[in-house]
Amino acid sequence: MKIDIITLFPKMFEGPFNESIVKRAQDKALVEINIHDLRGWGEGERRTVDDRPYGGGVGMILRVDIIDKVLSEIKTKDAKVILLDATGTKFNQEKARDFSQEKHLILVAGHYEGVDGRVHEHLVDEIISIGDYVLTGGEIPAMVVTDAITRLIPGVLEKEE
Repeated sequence: MKIDIITLFPKMFEGPFNESIVKRAQDKALVEINIHDLRGWGEGERRTVDDRPYGGGVGMILRVDIIDKVLSEIKTKDAKVILLDATGTKFNQEKARDFSQEKHLILVAGHYEGVDGRVHEHLVDEIISIGDYVLTGGEIPAMVVTDAITRLIPGVLEKEE
């Protein structure tokens, strides 16, 4: 299985994915995890990836055109694109089992006040929330989803039960 994670904070993933079961799964080549720094597709000297919400509002949102650029480069025909967002369907064990059967998952970790609504409407296959609370970004939910999925991949755990 291949998991690509799009994030503004790639260093957050260094600890959780370099230890324990997720690390062993990568070492066994049962899962390939790639972290993509969204700023790599940003524009201008500051590698801008956000903008004010159209129509006003508080905070900044991640731009649809930037996310589209990343997806255009990394998305395969087998990819399922998941946005991690507090407004999504609640993630559970059944959803983890379903995702573990996919060949390629792309997890989009939202940040700031979220993402442009057109990402929800046109660029992702599903929107997932890990609970009824708001976090500072989608990075921790991406870690939770990746961990839950990885342990369900055949061969990752020594004992299936």
